[in-house]
Amino acid sequence: MAALADDADDADVVVLGGGPAGRAVAAACAREGLGTVLADPAPERAWRSTYALWRDEVPSLPDTAVAATASHVLAAGTVVGREFTVLDNAGLRDWLTEPGVTAVAGTATGVAHGRYGSIVRLADGRRLAASVVVDARGTRPGGTEQTAFGLVLPERAAAGLAPAGTPVFMDWARSPADEPGFLYVVPLGGGRVLVEETSLARRPGLPFGVLRGRLAARGFDVAAHPAEQVRIRLDPPVPRPGRTVPFGARAGLVHPATGFSVAASLALAPRVAAALADGLRAGPDAAARAAWRAIWSPRALAVHALRRHALRALLRLPPRDVPGFFSLFFALPCHRQRAFTSGRDDVAGTAAAMAELFAAVPWRLRPALVR
Repeated sequence: MAALADDADDADVVVLGGGPAGRAVAAACAREGLGTVLADPAPERAWRSTYALWRDEVPSLPDTAVAATASHVLAAGTVVGREFTVLDNAGLRDWLTEPGVTAVAGTATGVAHGRYGSIVRLADGRRLAASVVVDARGTRPGGTEQTAFGLVLPERAAAGLAPAGTPVFMDWARSPADEPGFLYVVPLGGGRVLVEETSLARRPGLPFGVLRGRLAARGFDVAAHPAEQVRIRLDPPVPRPGRTVPFGARAGLVHPATGFSVAASLALAPRVAAALADGLRAGPDAAARAAWRAIWSPRALAVHALRRHALRALLRLPPRDVPGFFSLFFALPCHRQRAFTSGRDDVAGTAAAMAELFAAVPWRLRPALVR
């Protein structure tokens, strides 16, 4: 990325938000030859969150963007033979850095659209002109949320929680029957491990204080280690097509049943950039419509609807049955799990995974799943 600029000339694209999604789409636009500006309140601020993905979701990911990887995970007591990767934030930023992107430090307060382009208003009074604006600033809290409170520990402090080097998903041991939550244990590389108490889906999200208390009850000194707080909205509505192109979590790319979104953003960024480059030949309106269609094809919308149904079904399950439900999910064949978690436009695969899981659950739970 180019050095920070106090202002910027008219651009083809202004991207709002300097997280992984915003940087991914800005870099992809620059590679398409588009004049690109990235606006963020603090463009050079380090990312503090832990990002992870299934490696098969982003085959092009360079090794420099990988902090740790495991050939399998232990999920709800079942070994899942699928490579899982924790991202190295500094390496990921380097990978998503393009010299053609101009970074502007500023907070966007509004966007005005005209026939031939758009103007982004910044809080300090500056204006950024562009043909198209892409908004990748994430979503506001609310609705159904996944919340988590985690500690970054030395490996020795997490000994006994997981086999060495193996991520653990959904350890439901010691989970309250009336408010289920699970422990998430992930190697971060460099002799560090993230131990995170997680509430998968709740409206509103389970408070951080409750999750922090659960970690303390496990015997961890929560004041002695770096902490991480996670709040992800799982059910934002799919945005309508408009002149501002949403991207990342802002576009609804968060998986409604898992909370993952980074892989989808990395995979879609080149498609969105190509759609913008092609569409701009016919003007800003055409470019914005093309970019929205690149994100939300009819198949992607159908899969998203199925995943939203799965989220609603999860919320209707009796709390005591949630751990067993996920044990059944992770007992599905790996290709079925992959279809549901990663097949963003795989309607048939997603539906088949859900049908197979429905056939496996006890009869007494089925009314809650189909209501």
